[in-house]
Amino acid sequence: QVQVVESGGGLVQTGGSLRLSCAASGGTFRIFVMGWFRQAPGKEREFVAAIAARTYYTDSVKGRFTISRDDAKNMVYLQMNSLKPEDTAVYYCAAGIDVTAERENHPEEYGYWGQGTQVTVSS
Repeated sequence: QVQVVESGGGLVQTGGSLRLSCAASGGTFRIFVMGWFRQAPGKEREFVAAIAARTYYTDSVKGRFTISRDDAKNMVYLQMNSLKPEDTAVYYCAAGIDVTAERENHPEEYGYWGQGTQVTVSS
């Protein structure tokens, strides 16, 4: 059974930085496509970033967020810089096997999800 656990959320001021971490266990990590999604109050869950053979980002975070992975440690990270109040959300890490190419931004492609970590950016 694959388990995914996020950490690293918190409260930060506008313009600040946070690094989210995600640990995955119970499977062959290197074959997972790993993704980050977020959900703000009253809104649908949205794609943030993913990493497979390359990286993928939603337009609103390009140039500010960086996704990376360490296969030796079964970890994936999301470095978030220049944070804005609109980045406030619960951030979820997800792991997918056999994710269809060019559908890395679709949550239904991911079979394993963490419980989420709150990120709050104050203005």
